[in-house]
Amino acid sequence: MKRRVVITGLGALTPVGNDVASTWRALLAGESGAGPITQFDASSFPVRIACEVKNFDPLQFMDRKEAKRADLYTQYAIAASVEAMRDAGFGDGTGFDPFESGVIMGSGIGGLKIFEAQHDVYRSLGPSKISPFFIPMFISNIAAGIVSMRFGLKGPNLATVSACSTSGHSIGEAYRTIQYGDADVMLAGGAEATITPMAIGGFANMKALSERNDDPKAASRPFDRDRDGFVAGEGAGVVVLEELSHALGRGATIHGEIAGYGATGDAYHLTATAPEGEGAQRAMRRAMRDAAITPEQVDYINAHGTSTPQGDPNEIRAIKAVFGEHAYKLNVSSTKSMTGHLLGAAGGLEFIVALLATKEGKIPPTINQVNADPDCDLNITPNVAVERPVTVALSNVFGFGGHNVSLAVKRYEP
Repeated sequence: MKRRVVITGLGALTPVGNDVASTWRALLAGESGAGPITQFDASSFPVRIACEVKNFDPLQFMDRKEAKRADLYTQYAIAASVEAMRDAGFGDGTGFDPFESGVIMGSGIGGLKIFEAQHDVYRSLGPSKISPFFIPMFISNIAAGIVSMRFGLKGPNLATVSACSTSGHSIGEAYRTIQYGDADVMLAGGAEATITPMAIGGFANMKALSERNDDPKAASRPFDRDRDGFVAGEGAGVVVLEELSHALGRGATIHGEIAGYGATGDAYHLTATAPEGEGAQRAMRRAMRDAAITPEQVDYINAHGTSTPQGDPNEIRAIKAVFGEHAYKLNVSSTKSMTGHLLGAAGGLEFIVALLATKEGKIPPTINQVNADPDCDLNITPNVAVERPVTVALSNVFGFGGHNVSLAVKRYEP
């Protein structure tokens, strides 16, 4: 018998809010986090806009020495993890067995800021001036390691790296870890901080980013006919997953239940999704099979929906193939229209959004819907949030390299 797994803690740091509550309010209000890039001089770049985290102070979550030894993506991971653990009632480091509690937390790219800075040091001053902290600050697993040290979590500890599917994989694998008895409590999610010259330049040169520099808040427009690419975002999304009887035994607040996990590979192309979203189809079907639910039981899909010309209609085709006529009864939305694309952190944040939709019966919109794309003709919840009961929601994330994840979350029923 697979054990039931519930969500007892939520943490987020996003371009529209520095915690879960403010992020959720902004998403329901249809607020965009996009604006001109402030983290470096982007005046010579073809893309000069991004969805940046605002007014973040790492010293709220760590001392100055610790902050100096952590890349920004790790600082984001710590901030979201602190919120999630406090929300779960674990903020004082008690209430769990450290040997039965672990971390699965990833980053699609890792410490790119420190990489670029230290490369400049090497080029200008030579190898002897490279920081001895460079490698542990740069590597993509270090957020998981530092978070485990912060809370004394001595169970399974690893990092997933699967591009934009990273934190979807993290949450799915943490769910499986608890299901099969290898832990009772898992902290899971992802973080990303790649609004840097190399990342923006690289994504821009591969024509993945929107160049709507004069109107940044309207630049991310998933499923709209005039979309021209995604808007780079940053931040973190983290959840505390817990075995049901463990959560009940300590009187925890249960936000919802994670019930299904589907992971597939396209084996098709470096960056493009498989035709008709074939891999995405299988991921959604696997998630529903794992959750023992039918397509007709799903009320909402938080779509991957990046605002790229090819990716958006492919996902819509996948949804139609999986859900048939029920696809037109679903609400679908892409919150990337407001947050931009958080890359390796996207799945963590968007899983939280899907969860809150089931808990509160509110579905955030896809903003910037001006010209309907006939190839994206489902109910994409245009421009304005809606209220409707949501018993089951799916969260989809897909990554370069053909990585596909779908997670099924249910409103908690004792």
